[in-house]
Amino acid sequence: MSQEPSSRRTFLKQSAVAGVAASQLAALAPASAYQSNERLRIGVIGPGRRGFGSHVKTLIKLRNEKGANLDIVGVNDVYSVHRDRAVDYIKEETGQAPKTYKDYRDLLNDKEIDAVCIATPDHWHAKQVLDALAAGKHVYCEKPMTHHISEAMDVVDAWKKSGKVVQVGVQSTSMPIWNEVRALVNDGKLGKIVQFQAESARNSLGGMSRHNVITKEMTPKTVDWKRWLGVEEGLAPDLPFDRATFGQWRCYWPFGYGMYSDLFVHRVTAMLKATGLKFPGRVVGGGGIFLEYDDREVTDVASILADFHEGVQGIVSSAMISSAVPIRHLIRGHHGNILFDKDVFGKRQAYEFIPERPQVTLNSKLKREEVVSQRVPNQDILHFENFLAAVKAGDPSLVNNSPELGAAAIMVVNLGVLSYRNGKVFQVDRESLEVKDGDKTWAANWEKMSKERSKPHHVPGWAAGDKGSILVPPKYQSLAGPWINGKAPENT
Repeated sequence: MSQEPSSRRTFLKQSAVAGVAASQLAALAPASAYQSNERLRIGVIGPGRRGFGSHVKTLIKLRNEKGANLDIVGVNDVYSVHRDRAVDYIKEETGQAPKTYKDYRDLLNDKEIDAVCIATPDHWHAKQVLDALAAGKHVYCEKPMTHHISEAMDVVDAWKKSGKVVQVGVQSTSMPIWNEVRALVNDGKLGKIVQFQAESARNSLGGMSRHNVITKEMTPKTVDWKRWLGVEEGLAPDLPFDRATFGQWRCYWPFGYGMYSDLFVHRVTAMLKATGLKFPGRVVGGGGIFLEYDDREVTDVASILADFHEGVQGIVSSAMISSAVPIRHLIRGHHGNILFDKDVFGKRQAYEFIPERPQVTLNSKLKREEVVSQRVPNQDILHFENFLAAVKAGDPSLVNNSPELGAAAIMVVNLGVLSYRNGKVFQVDRESLEVKDGDKTWAANWEKMSKERSKPHHVPGWAAGDKGSILVPPKYQSLAGPWINGKAPENT
């Protein structure tokens, strides 16, 4: 069904955030960071399952329990049941009833609103973020930042021009652990970085994303169906009303990409943050619907293989129908590895440094060690605190999940989707970020570097020189090479 509309367009090169800037290292905002003399007036677009449970309730908690100087003054949802629930909760918890809007554009036109939180289905994200920036609002948008790659680049461009704060809702990016590991990577602790791997496996009796409950209350009378689809905006085809499509939209390509956009974006974003990588150079995806034949379109098993221009490979692999033995989250280096705790995204933010053997590192002092990072009991709270701190400071670079990072994750994940659906390998030009069909130039480049005995490429922010990235060839290797004019290579 829906495909990336402009995968071949030439994108303007987006400037990468150099190194690990202090703005990207901000993880724990002080209690006063979101306190200001001026109240921040927030509108919520889409207070459904995530928008209500995370956005509305977290903002109210920050307001009532931590003294955040904010009010939720507007609510928009095409589903009247969700809209009314949010209004009742906000009024009960704050004593103030927010305005309601049937069309989110009316909310954006309200000059009394300073910022918006967006938690609509994926296919609406880009348009609503772009419209919000055009209206002069700060934005907190749930992941994935957009539904298509071209949309992600448009958001990055609009964000840079706007001067407004945009936080992408991968809440785990506010955990300090990723910046701690990034510092070890840049310092050469692991040597040359060569690979990362990640997963997000689940299993259930009813099927992936079917845990989103559909009810008899969902009818054409309570749901503005045409507006939800976005037919007039060209966001989705005109379809008959269906409760499963409405309530379990992640199972269908026009609205979401299943595990790719719901779960892989979380893992990929974290690994990009920990390594400093951004846009990929070559991506291929595989998988299929191997068990869940329940009218869904998205895969229940999937893998993405992403190679980066920096000479690093990323592997993301999961099954939504098997979870007892998950793949470990891991960063591999020539001299050592970072093995993340099995519950790193949950209750235990910790990792092990596991060195390679001394015969390779030439350093017998490298020992296996465990590091326990600062535990984050509530990622939603921390991520919203970071957003509010950036808004108060008027500094868009302070967010922990910027649109640039959001766009990089979108490109990795969405090219995996396009590869799976179209049976293609994709390559990304390093300078222009143009996406093209894969060809032999990718392999040829690495072979050329080998023939020229080049030095390895490194992740952005690398500050360790040749540490862990130079081979020490055995003495007999001097016997290798072509014979010139009848002379052995060792004599030439």
